[in-house]
Amino acid sequence: QLHLVDSGGESVQPGGSLRLSCAASGSTLNSQNIGWFRQSHPRERAGVACITNSGNTAAVDAVKDRFAISRDNAKNTVYLQLNNLQPEDTGVYYCAAVISSDTCTLLWYDYVYWGQGTQVTVSS
Repeated sequence: QLHLVDSGGESVQPGGSLRLSCAASGSTLNSQNIGWFRQSHPRERAGVACITNSGNTAAVDAVKDRFAISRDNAKNTVYLQLNNLQPEDTGVYYCAAVISSDTCTLLWYDYVYWGQGTQVTVSS
């Protein structure tokens, strides 16, 4: 059973940077696509970025120039680098996993395994 643990969230000022980590245990991430999602409202979990097992990535337009997703299969970990953070980036960030395919999606219902979430707060 794949178990994911999110970490790295903090409170930062606008313009700041963070690196979120998604560490896996119980199974390998090598065969998984990984997505990062942000929940800013109770009923909305929005896709931010995703990466396939071969390293293909996708991201929403709002973050393409500021956020970067990467993976280190040797460490069984996926990262989300957040740069030039803005107040609208505030929320709980979750990583999620699903069996790999050629492309990854930013649709939460496509994913099977979820981390517990890590809080990012951007405020002056």
